Amino acid sequence: MSERPFGEALSDEVLTRAAQLPVKPDPVILEGKRVLLRPLDFERDIEPLHARSNGQPAQLGERSIDAYDPDAEVWRYMPAGPFATSADLAAYLRGLDNTPNLRLLCVDDIATGEQVGAVTLMSNFPEHLKIELGNIWYSPLVQGTGANREATYLMLAHAFGLGYRRVEWKCDALNARSRYTAERMGFTFEGIQDAHFIVKGRNRDTAWFRILGHEWPDVKARLEAMMG
Repeated sequence: MSERPFGEALSDEVLTRAAQLPVKPDPVILEGKRVLLRPLDFERDIEPLHARSNGQPAQLGERSIDAYDPDAEVWRYMPAGPFATSADLAAYLRGLDNTPNLRLLCVDDIATGEQVGAVTLMSNFPEHLKIELGNIWYSPLVQGTGANREATYLMLAHAFGLGYRRVEWKCDALNARSRYTAERMGFTFEGIQDAHFIVKGRNRDTAWFRILGHEWPDVKARLEAMMG
């Protein structure tokens, strides 16, 4: 009988990293030219985040938006939302913050110092050196401004700098905007997992994307060129 194939043996250095990284990602501050990512402060951040994501007119520096549909523009493909009150948003975000293998970060617009969205380092499995960027949402005030691109770049650089081998991006298979964004930023599409979740009483098929450690230098250069 022929010998069965066996996966590549990993170095002691890789296995040491896998044993040492925490399950709950450490608090971190990541600063770019447009955005600053930092641990969310529930006392300071909830009211402005709610005001900029609940459909009411809002302003950020010289940018302004009229009333809009918060479901269509922000929350359609998220696990929860829209939120009628800031307390409802706080309850949702606190549930994320209490997840054992997730780190919730607030996104600030550097030019104004104002809160414009939230992201997470989630589904962290340090024993496999893989982590996901998820629960990503922004006020319409900064959608299309490059804020998400820079925030993603900062999180990717942080994760690969820590020694992760795989960073994932997942979204509802119907979320064409998220799928386009992932591929444009350099994530590789891996396929669709059918009937993955039930979200808001509806079926969700999930599109999977990833970047691997050896791909990061090329993706990094691509993102830096896009950001100028």
